[in-house]
Amino acid sequence: MNAQTFFPGTDIAEIFGKVWRNGGLSQSDRHYLRFALLREHLSDEERATIDRMLHAVRRGWLQIFD
Repeated sequence: MNAQTFFPGTDIAEIFGKVWRNGGLSQSDRHYLRFALLREHLSDEERATIDRMLHAVRRGWLQIFD
């Protein structure tokens, strides 16, 4: 099963845009990203996008929302 099964109509690029608009990662965003990282066929571009978001959290540019 892939992330699209559990989160229909969403992809990494949409999450990336939403996260930057909101200024942080919600719990559902984190669940989606965790599941996406666990799937085997994640492209290099998708992995780099997730890495950028995590780097932004570490630098304090994005927050973690509960």
